[in-house]
Amino acid sequence: MSEPKITFIGGGNMARAIYRGLVESGFPAENIGVVDPSEAAQSAARASGLIRIAESATDADLSADLIVLAVKPQITDIALSPLAHRVSSTATVLSIIAGINSASLANLLGLPNDDAVVRSMPNTPALVGEGMTGLFSNSDQRAHGRILAERVMSAVGQCVWVSNESDLDLVTAISGSGPAYFFLFMESLADAAVELGMSPQTAHQLSVQTALGAAKLAQASDDGLAKLRENVTSPGGTTEQAIESFEASELRAIVMSATRAAKKRSIELSEEFGL
Repeated sequence: MSEPKITFIGGGNMARAIYRGLVESGFPAENIGVVDPSEAAQSAARASGLIRIAESATDADLSADLIVLAVKPQITDIALSPLAHRVSSTATVLSIIAGINSASLANLLGLPNDDAVVRSMPNTPALVGEGMTGLFSNSDQRAHGRILAERVMSAVGQCVWVSNESDLDLVTAISGSGPAYFFLFMESLADAAVELGMSPQTAHQLSVQTALGAAKLAQASDDGLAKLRENVTSPGGTTEQAIESFEASELRAIVMSATRAAKKRSIELSEEFGL
């Protein structure tokens, strides 16, 4: 069976990470197209071995099995309007555009409904193949499209499906914005080490590698996160002192408040960009 054809509308950083991940996983480069007026985006696509590169979408581009929408929310209307009523009726539309709901995307593209639309919320670790993506589809009628969408996003990390489109706001708050939370914690840990007398270079290495190692251990272990924490926290030891300090500062409440704030802002942005 021949491999499906994929067209990216937009060739920015996230699109680049996804099609590179696909090519590196063995997906044929000749089956991937990129539509973007930017010379930089076109050059990046050529450097990855792609040959289907265009400034504007042709009917052949829009007859692909999967159309990946990878433009900025602010220019969605301008970028998608020329595609209206031109997308093949058999194509699945995978959107990585934040804040634009399925119904609005279907309306912009002139689709009869949003059955063909799969929305996704990836995060920036996708740029190094360690992304976490939330996926949502309103329809169970296009199983092949859902499978293809998951395959594409799995090229840059892991995927989870959510039951409701509104759940993507929580995905945004947890994994979409989440890398910044961990960067802040690593930054704070490194800053503390420097303040206590360590060199910035050593502090950075200790902080980053500790975070990486902890994440890999959590991923590989059958134990829950609480159990893993308890395993490191010996009674009367150094870790216990640090954990008690975190708890006294109500770290969990701070995280909950931050997550709620991020989810609320995601909803606000969806309403702002909603069409």
